Amino acid sequence: MTTRPGAGFGKTLSGLQGIKSIEDFELKDQRVFIRLDLNVPMSGEAGALEITDDTRIRAALPTVKYALEKGAKVILASHLGRPEKDEDRAKFTLEPVAERLGELLKCEVILIEEPNSDAPKALLSGLKPNQLLLLENLRFDVGETKNAPELANTIASYTDIYINDAFGASHRAHATIDALPKLIAKRGCGFLIKKEIENLSGLLAGPAKPFLAIMGGAKVSDKIKVIEKMIESIDTFMIGGAMSYTFLAAKGLGVGKSRVEKDKIAFARELMERIEARGRKVLLPVDHIVADDFLAPTKIETISGESIPEDRLGLDIGPKTRAMYREEILRAKTVFWNGPMGVFEKPEFAKGSFAVAEALAGLVAKGGISIVGGGDSAAAAEASGFADQMTHISTGGGASLEYLEGAKLPGLEALRTVRESAAPSL
Repeated sequence: MTTRPGAGFGKTLSGLQGIKSIEDFELKDQRVFIRLDLNVPMSGEAGALEITDDTRIRAALPTVKYALEKGAKVILASHLGRPEKDEDRAKFTLEPVAERLGELLKCEVILIEEPNSDAPKALLSGLKPNQLLLLENLRFDVGETKNAPELANTIASYTDIYINDAFGASHRAHATIDALPKLIAKRGCGFLIKKEIENLSGLLAGPAKPFLAIMGGAKVSDKIKVIEKMIESIDTFMIGGAMSYTFLAAKGLGVGKSRVEKDKIAFARELMERIEARGRKVLLPVDHIVADDFLAPTKIETISGESIPEDRLGLDIGPKTRAMYREEILRAKTVFWNGPMGVFEKPEFAKGSFAVAEALAGLVAKGGISIVGGGDSAAAAEASGFADQMTHISTGGGASLEYLEGAKLPGLEALRTVRESAAPSL
């Protein structure tokens, strides 16, 4: 993915104050523990799993390559999925990830079955330049999600330098995100986190105007805090996805069987009034792609008006809305996109999200900035074929929203150290 800095972007901003970079450390012959987010989607049965999207693996490569090139003894670690019992181990193993890392890095990746053991320490002493260690799924150990000091202490015993490059997991106070770095004097972030924070901070620190926010996905409730935080700086709110039906209901329009958060209708109405009182715009769909049923639709059609018939449910924005949204995107200078316009996983309902992605690529081509907030938005951008034409696609949906809301992310706070004149912070 490309990065094309613009006004307010690519600067050293407060989100990284007091946090050192991997570049600030002498890595040669040091045992460098790098926490990554390799939580990639897979398909297939246990024993024959295949990675369906290796975006997060590729995003981690610059930091890992840098450590290897500087002569570090590298230990990588990540979680994968939400294993709950021993029988889940075959389903959530990092074996396919280890294989893919080996292919991309052209080195031998040694998978350690028990992270909470002395095995890594024993292997590190004899590690060759073309080898690295990968700990098995951290969530196989209950201590990871419980932020247990025991797991953190074990890993700390074989770690000289701690690097967090797992932005997508940095909003969780887990052992390798929170407890572990606090035990390591030499700690900092990798290139991915640096890139994430610089781009997201740019949205909070004077983005080029007009500034457009595209909000989609299932729930209004997921976006409330970030809307509240950015309501003064955003010029236009463009709404799609299932959350648009809550806004349409708030305007008294028919939404049929579409998904609506009834307890958020009053909030949506008040929010639109507040935005419009500030001289800003809220754009809602003016037509819809609807069906009689979501799981097994027998009739898919385009409704040309704002209202949806009682026996239909909305599943994507319609062609008039796509055209209107495209024009608005191309008029902007900065765009933040969080949440798809429809059920893009099904081709019949993907046109809205793909049209947004194409328009964002067009914006970047003419010098604008497009920041995609991870999660389903990132997946939609990838599926559209325009992902590599965005300014930045976050690897963390939840983490990116929490950062923009102004929340302190445990994974960043644990990295902050007192500044030293001999080792300047980012």
